[in-house]
Amino acid sequence: MKRLPFFALLLALASVVAAAGQTATAPAAQKPAASTAAGPAKVAVIAFQAAVTQTNEFQRDFADLQKKYDPRRQQIKTLTDELDNLTKQLQAQGAQLTDAERASRSRTIDEKKRQLDRETQDAQSDFQNEAQQLLNNMAGKVGAVMTDLAAKLGFTLVLDAGDQQNATVLYAIPSTDITKAVIDAYNLKSGVPAPPAQSSNAVDAPQPAPAQ
Repeated sequence: MKRLPFFALLLALASVVAAAGQTATAPAAQKPAASTAAGPAKVAVIAFQAAVTQTNEFQRDFADLQKKYDPRRQQIKTLTDELDNLTKQLQAQGAQLTDAERASRSRTIDEKKRQLDRETQDAQSDFQNEAQQLLNNMAGKVGAVMTDLAAKLGFTLVLDAGDQQNATVLYAIPSTDITKAVIDAYNLKSGVPAPPAQSSNAVDAPQPAPAQ
């Protein structure tokens, strides 16, 4: 049996949040108010997932979520180190042990492996659920700011240029991209300051997946 390394948990925690982030979609399109004078549509584009995850509030709350799971990551690392030591001891001393001793140590190692797998899977599941809730809550609030801003700027349609599964935007001039404007507007409304720069070994917040 292969054990699940500790660093696999770190990668998994980032990947499950990124996967969850793909469901943080913009709110359903609303029909503009009827106008007596018909005119050409004014279209804007936004990378909605990026707008959500790059707000100061999301960055702060996601960092807090990571800190919440630090004890569990440390617990898994401790268990991984313990399993490594037991495995190395059995490999080094196996020839000197009786059949009963080898069997006993093998059972201990198998139990540790099952415990490690169980705790890793539980941590991933719990983290994903909380991250999904965070993304959903933020998507609703950022979506409201996006709608207000688009209306103020006179846009009649906003397309999500960051949706890799349903991407329809093949070209757009920079002036129609309201992603940064929405982020700035939300940061101003929330009043949450920019978070301090993270160390290079920190797990990044979810970003839009690259185009296939």
